[in-house]
Amino acid sequence: MSAEKRPFGSWTSPLAASQIAAGVIKVGQPVWDGDDLYWLEGRPLEGGRNVIVKRSASGKTEDMLHAPFNARTRVHEYGGGDYMVVDGTIYFSNFEDQQVYMSKAGALPTFLAGGKNTRFADYNFDRKRKLVFCVMETHGEKEHDVTNTIASINEKGEISQIAGGSDFYMSPRVSPDGRFVCYVQWNHPNMPWDESELYLAELDVVGKVSKVERIAGGKELSVSFPQWGHDGTLYFISEETGFWNLHKIDAEDLKDGVAKDLYSKAAIVLKEEREHALPAWVFGMSNYAPLKDGNVLLSTNDRGTWELVLLERDGKGGMKPLRINSPYANFAYVKAGNTQAAMCAGSPDAFSALVSFDLKEHTFRIERKTTEMEVDKKYISKPQTIEFKTEDNKTAFAFFYPPKNDDFEAPAGELPPLIVFSHGGPTGQTSNDLRLSIQYWTSRGFAIVDVNYGGSTGFGREYRERLKRSWGIVDMHDCENAARYLADKGLVDKDRMAIAGGSAGGYTTLCALTFGNVFRAGASHFGVSDLEALALDTHKFESRYLDRLVGDYPAEKEIYIARSPIHHTDKLSCPIIFLQGTEDKVVPPSQSEAMVDALKAKKLPVAYVLFEGEQHGFRQAKNIARALEAELYFYSRVFDFELGNPVEPVEIVNEDALQKVGGKR
Repeated sequence: MSAEKRPFGSWTSPLAASQIAAGVIKVGQPVWDGDDLYWLEGRPLEGGRNVIVKRSASGKTEDMLHAPFNARTRVHEYGGGDYMVVDGTIYFSNFEDQQVYMSKAGALPTFLAGGKNTRFADYNFDRKRKLVFCVMETHGEKEHDVTNTIASINEKGEISQIAGGSDFYMSPRVSPDGRFVCYVQWNHPNMPWDESELYLAELDVVGKVSKVERIAGGKELSVSFPQWGHDGTLYFISEETGFWNLHKIDAEDLKDGVAKDLYSKAAIVLKEEREHALPAWVFGMSNYAPLKDGNVLLSTNDRGTWELVLLERDGKGGMKPLRINSPYANFAYVKAGNTQAAMCAGSPDAFSALVSFDLKEHTFRIERKTTEMEVDKKYISKPQTIEFKTEDNKTAFAFFYPPKNDDFEAPAGELPPLIVFSHGGPTGQTSNDLRLSIQYWTSRGFAIVDVNYGGSTGFGREYRERLKRSWGIVDMHDCENAARYLADKGLVDKDRMAIAGGSAGGYTTLCALTFGNVFRAGASHFGVSDLEALALDTHKFESRYLDRLVGDYPAEKEIYIARSPIHHTDKLSCPIIFLQGTEDKVVPPSQSEAMVDALKAKKLPVAYVLFEGEQHGFRQAKNIARALEAELYFYSRVFDFELGNPVEPVEIVNEDALQKVGGKR
């Protein structure tokens, strides 16, 4: 059957926003308890509730946490490390009150520890003393009076401080013999990927710290995600090489306990210009797993594409890498059990899923899909990795997705509209795994370019630090140059290019629409418009983030004003849609509302969609779907094309001022 001719954007797609929102769950944080595998599911149809699920060794799968309980912590606001399992007993942070609960064999959870001003995350168990080690965050009466510590909790729910005095802590991990605990700490104005330190402490008979020493990290170095090998070797990620590579301190070097020369004992396990970790935005991540035989399973990142590697001991104190043949191109949350490992994996051909990996046979098995949707390949656009020239004779990277829907073709000579995706962070990265949130657009006739702008992780510290004191400049130019690159190649319509992003990506979006002239429209998802307001009104974890990205505040206040779109609305000349959650503590609604008011006053077309109860990112199915459809409707009005699938309109203030820039040909 021949394809029907329709303008780009007007193609009918089987990928409905409601199906995408309701049908896609978030799967993460796998945990092994013997041969039983646990994981966390974020379910949009349950209001985004995080459910702990178990697949027993016999193959039975069941929910272990029933409503209204919700395993989700708000430590650092971004959370992670929400639970752990020890011999069938689950310890977790309950979202409603942020306290620690425990549940045995799926029974009704009971309260263990905490108070009205405390939050907990990143659990680890000390089997020798039966203590729960964790990160504890205590909130005072004043909004920004927040203290972070490493704590232990005994069976009676009594809390003891293990480490304190620094601004932030992460990854308390007790050695297999119970002799040591290690943890990561850092201080303002640093973020954990800027400068952080790994400490090792000896524990006495009751679990108190007797000696403590810094053993890795320091000035202009970051260290993260320590783990103990079964033989007592301490592994961790450090960037001594300029890339986040796996390091270790051998068990033999720890036999005499904590000593001042341990810093010099750290050795690199695998040196390469690839990243072995993600930035420490959340607790509990792991891109490697020590195995019982002394080997290590490791995922490595090469410019946004991941590979699984088995590091095998060579008998000479070193380890040799064996590249695993895999159908996947992205790996996260790598955790090892007795005979299997588990991880979240995806590829350009396959939706992200929780998979297990047989450590002997080197075979994969899907344990939990993130969606049961079956999408015909004729509607799937595969990403093309592009490298393009940008400012200062440098290059940047992106994944380009051309329109794809075999049921339709565009009229002769028509080029597709483009949406540039700007990821959040900005210390983050985008990957090339199959995502319905991208295919939603490409199956309707849009082209998408997903940009890993300068400042993104996955390319080493030098690339990441391109954004140092240059946020709102480097990222904006890289997004513009990605669009120009595609337009110059005749792949997209230069007159119908939009930019969209969430959080930090929303800031990049607003900068490009304010200070640039490449894009004709944009969508800001809970994006930053006022850097000064962000510096003054955000949570502790990110309260000094802008020191490196922008400059010292208030000493360099003029830079904040110069780079804040809200102060330069006179330069705006195109329509924008804003999507925002009412309970967002990272980027409060006031940021979006100030920008909306300015656009209204300037008589520019603007839409504002506010989602009740949503925080930083949308978790409820109805809101995820509405956000997609609202943005699509908005572009249809701006670029003047008829929608193939009807959607509920969104109110556009000053709609009569739309300068439509093409569409039906």
